[in-house]
Parts: sequence; C-alpha cells; structure tokens
Amino acid sequence: MIHGLALWVAAGLLIGCAASGGRNPVPLGLEENATVAGMSIETIRFWGDELPPNAAAIRQKRLSQLNRRWSGLGSDRRPVLHYLALSGGGSYGAFGAGILVGWTASGTRPKFDVVTGVSTGALTAPFAFLGPKYDHAVKHVFTQSHTRDVAILRPVKGLLGGSSLSSNAPLAKLIAHYVTPAFLAEVAVEHRKGRRLYVGTTNIDAQRPVIWDMGEIASSGRPGSLELFRNVLLASAAIPAAFPPSFFKVTADGISYEEMHVDGGATREVFLAPTQLTLAGLDRQLHVKPIRIFYIIRNGYVTPQYKAVKPRTLSIAGRAVDTLVKYQGIGDLYRLYAFCKKNGIAYNLAYIPEDLQDTSTEMFDPVFMTQLFDTGKNLARRGYPWQKVPPDF
Repeated sequence: MIHGLALWVAAGLLIGCAASGGRNPVPLGLEENATVAGMSIETIRFWGDELPPNAAAIRQKRLSQLNRRWSGLGSDRRPVLHYLALSGGGSYGAFGAGILVGWTASGTRPKFDVVTGVSTGALTAPFAFLGPKYDHAVKHVFTQSHTRDVAILRPVKGLLGGSSLSSNAPLAKLIAHYVTPAFLAEVAVEHRKGRRLYVGTTNIDAQRPVIWDMGEIASSGRPGSLELFRNVLLASAAIPAAFPPSFFKVTADGISYEEMHVDGGATREVFLAPTQLTLAGLDRQLHVKPIRIFYIIRNGYVTPQYKAVKPRTLSIAGRAVDTLVKYQGIGDLYRLYAFCKKNGIAYNLAYIPEDLQDTSTEMFDPVFMTQLFDTGKNLARRGYPWQKVPPDF
C-alpha cells in the first residue's frame, strides 16, 4: 500500500510485543457497557457492525434538525442529501485531497450532509465536512509532509517490547495545530444543523469497528471534548505495529478501565453506517423521500500492481499484508454497494488510476504525494468520471 509501511506491519506481526504495558482492559462481558469517562452523552459513539441500541433517539434528534432545515421546502420538491466516505490508505490520502480541491475548482462540489473517514480519510474528513475554506489546509498536509512530519522511527524500542515501531507524536502535533477550540466550535455549529461527521476506529480488544460521532463530541460542551476529538483522529490513523495505539479511559459498572483503539482500517477501510440500517422508516417519519447521493473516495488502487518481491521474510510478509489490505478495501466497496441498493442511494466511486505508478521512496514521500494530489485535482476539475458499480462488478 505504501512504500515501507507493510514491512513495518509485518515486523510487528512476526515479532510481536513482549510487554503488556500494565493497562487495565475492559473485562469480557462489560465491553457493551463501557462509556467514555467524562462524557455522559451516550450518543458520541456506537459499534460499527450493528445498529446502536439507542438508534431511535439518534434518529429522532436528526429528524428534528432536518425538518427545521427543510421547513421552507415546497411540498412538490424533494431534498437532496449528499454523503461522502473517505477511505484509509496512508500517503495515498493525497489522491482524495486532490479530488476535493479539484471538485471545488469545478464549481460542482456539494455541501455534504454526512462525511465519514477512516485512517488517512479520518484526517481529511473534518476539513471536507467544514468545506472549501479548508482546501488550503488539505493541500498543505498532503503535499508538504515528509515521514518525519508524521512519525519518529524507533524500531529497536518497538521490537524489544514497545507498542509500535515509531512514535506518532509529530502527527499528534499536526492534528492539534488544526483542531483548535475554534475548529471544534465550527463542527458543533454544523452538527446542530443536522449534518454529521463520523470517524471510524477499531477496538482491538473486541475486534470490532467503532463509529464516533465527532459533531456530538464537539457540541457536548464537556471539558475534555477537544482532547477526545483529537485522540479519535489519532486513533483512527494508528496503523497497528507502525504507530502506537490510542487509549481511552472508560467506565463500566462504576469501575474505570482502558480501551485500546487502532486504525479503523483494521475492520473497515471505508464506511457510511452500520449495514443493518434501513432508511425506509426514516423517510416515513420525514414525510418526504430525499434523493440520496453517495460518493466514495478510495485512497488506493483497486487493480493488481506488479512489484518484484525480494525472497526475504519481511519482504514477502509485507507484500502479503499490502495485498490483504487492498482486497479487504475492495470487499468494503461491495458491501457499500449492497447497502446503497437496499436503500435507494446513488453509488459513486473514485479510486487511484491503475496507470499511476507508485514511485515513493519513503512512507510519506511529498514528491509522489504531490503527483497523487495533482492527479485527483485534475480529474475532479474536469468533472470526475465516478464509477457506478464496484470494481469488476
């Protein structure tokens, strides 16, 4: 997927971690009851593989917000809802960033009602959610960053019992630079209008995807909301073995524990909502059937990319991990297609052209990332040729 990254992951898989770190994990049987410490609002997150038990309350809140937005709409008009999902892909996120900027230049970029992000897509999602005024930030992050701006390599510590082969302190600093109290307030304002920003992580103890409602966090008014917002973004991009996991203090049955979360791509490379969701009931409550248009930006290739692999353990394992992630991501595109068909949603897919060869020389190579960005930007500026079905459908 990214030059050198798969080898890092493979090294972690082969050697493993020797230290437990002294954490206090949630006991088996209590993971369903764990709530984030300091956040009394239950709707800030839910499992990504099932409908949340409080789905009715979540739905009702958004219904009231949407009804206020559409109060002036004539009875003969159908509102249009635009959804955007940004996948994982490490430095390949520059492609999706370029599409967003080119889309703005074309004059056809919609204001998305729902934006979701995983891993590198999670880092882009808040900017996409808040609109074109953050295009400059998106471009800077994905064309000017070197590996040193994202990670500090520490392979010896990682292989001798640490939790990762590098520190993501530079990435945490980058996130904090952009996600300020003012930024959080902007997200909260849009959330109250009925728009939604979701980020996916993986609860690695439970082996389950978790969807975080970032607008609910932003608008909660809780003292730790800014730190939590930043930590969720960092967790979503915490590639296992390469970057350290993020820990969340939670409470279950009145006792404090720690959850360990890693890259959302470990369970879902891209998502919109739990696939069990059916929108027919929602439309009945809205008393209108909106036109729903879904855009998926797959920050990666969907076709085989030839590369001669050295006959060495880490090279073989790294290439295997790379291949596994690619085809998991393609499987997610099919899952979303089935979801769209079930709910009458228009499906639109973008991905890196197969003739654009990966020439990166480091994990985050600004030269290749700029090439990716420019490719996405030029395609979108001319009117992106969105694919209407998954690859090889």
